[in-house]
Amino acid sequence: MLHRRTFLGSLAAGVSGTALLGSIAPASAQAANERIRKIVILSDPQSASPQAFQAAQLTAQAWRQLGLEVEVRPLPRQQQSQIVWYERERWDTTMWRMVGRPERSDPDELIYNLFHSSTARAGFNFVGYNNPDYDRIAEQQRQATNQEQRRALVQQAQTMIDRDQPYAFLVHPFNIGAFNKTIWDPASIVTQSGVGIRNFWTFIGASPLTAQKTMVLNARFTVIAVHPLYVSGATDSWITDLIWDRLARVGPDGLPRPWAAEKIEWKDEKTIEATIRTGMKWHDGQPVTADDVVFSFQAPAQGDKVPMYRPFVADIERVEKAGDNLVRFHLKQPNASFVTSSLAKINLVPKHVWEPVMRDIANRPENIEQIRDPSTIGSGPFKMVRARLNEEIVLDKFADHWAAPKMDRWILRIIPNPEATIGMLRRAELNFLADYGGDPEVLEQLAREVPAIQVSKETDIGFEFVAFNNRRAPFNDPAFRRALSQALDRNVMVNAAWNGFAVTANSHVSPSLRFWHAAAVDNMQTGVALARQTLQQAGYRVSGNRLYYPAGRTETLQPGE
Repeated sequence: MLHRRTFLGSLAAGVSGTALLGSIAPASAQAANERIRKIVILSDPQSASPQAFQAAQLTAQAWRQLGLEVEVRPLPRQQQSQIVWYERERWDTTMWRMVGRPERSDPDELIYNLFHSSTARAGFNFVGYNNPDYDRIAEQQRQATNQEQRRALVQQAQTMIDRDQPYAFLVHPFNIGAFNKTIWDPASIVTQSGVGIRNFWTFIGASPLTAQKTMVLNARFTVIAVHPLYVSGATDSWITDLIWDRLARVGPDGLPRPWAAEKIEWKDEKTIEATIRTGMKWHDGQPVTADDVVFSFQAPAQGDKVPMYRPFVADIERVEKAGDNLVRFHLKQPNASFVTSSLAKINLVPKHVWEPVMRDIANRPENIEQIRDPSTIGSGPFKMVRARLNEEIVLDKFADHWAAPKMDRWILRIIPNPEATIGMLRRAELNFLADYGGDPEVLEQLAREVPAIQVSKETDIGFEFVAFNNRRAPFNDPAFRRALSQALDRNVMVNAAWNGFAVTANSHVSPSLRFWHAAAVDNMQTGVALARQTLQQAGYRVSGNRLYYPAGRTETLQPGE
């Protein structure tokens, strides 16, 4: 077993990547202009995410054994996101993560939004995967009302992704959290399946044991935006969950339940009605109405103006007010995941605030994501007090909410360094560890030394991966992508980068979702020798320890490449 400290020690002692991962044999030469250019892997800095950084180093070492020149380029998260998300033609590969949000307990968001071609230009399909056969399966699983038929389609989609390897999946990490059990009643801390203790139900239900009624928690990454119409980042979503209500919520058991709707009822396979709770208010004191709910679902459907949320309303033919507290949804087709993937996903926003914004942006080239300083008025159990995106977010209890939190204040502090995080938890400057990227053994040692600290871990719905830019050569070749993925030993990743606190991955549906996960893709054969064989069968050649395109194929390089 190769743990991360052993791996780092081997490098410090002068053991080369070749010694760890093997070497590559030369082959006949090709024309110089057929050589594959240097590949750049974008990564989090080591200080922010040591696991992802070490995974990038392991990845680079493996690919060098295939004859590639590889550079790992750490970038601050915001800069990395800017390039990957908004300059989609520009990058080669990037370390990335898909986090375990509760609504992803239904696989639709991962099956459809990650890889359907309609979301490639501005949505979740940032790698540009385009496969009409996959599109058809992703659409069919939405329409399959028979659960066993849908399960078969979801598993077929995983098999297709295993074949095409638009990502090199690495691990499903353990979602590690901790809290101070002298401040928060352990019985009130909820473990959500596939998510862990950092979840909506914990934040509204955590019961103080003392006069300390402020939860102080941490995040590794800066907040990109606090915005109800923009899925901007993992940390950001914890905040939007608390400020804006949704018609439904995914419960701790992974199943949807009514929330801002008192009742959700299917009238037929394409019609669903939601009865809105009476007496709801926005944080500015105005009442929440059925008109607000209708607007909240109509706004994301306005062309490309709300690209991140548009897929979640794509199956709605029309939404209408059917009574003072009644909203009716007419679907284009049956949608088995609609309650989870749409009603539990779309944030309810006040029409009186956002209608003028949407009217204004309709005549401008920008989309909603580029609106600076958006309104943070919601109807959720917490309301915004202060937002310093690089430092801290402060929320207060919204006392008029029907499920008002038991705490008075929620303070999220941005602390990139895991050692600093551990120190603050030890000194009780943090009383809830929400996001930990350091060595899990250090956290467990802290819990042994400080009995007040209780640690929790849960296999995440989400996953860590290497994203290939499918738009750019050589990553537009499935054989090339497959070879690069085959070169990566996931067990080494688990032990050397994640110190054993993860399970191997080769699917966008986590094994924590036992009903939906396709176990058939779990045992992907890997190894540098196998990767070389795949490249050779596809016509790639090696000369002088450098990899070349198949004969007759060349790439026009951009300036600086």
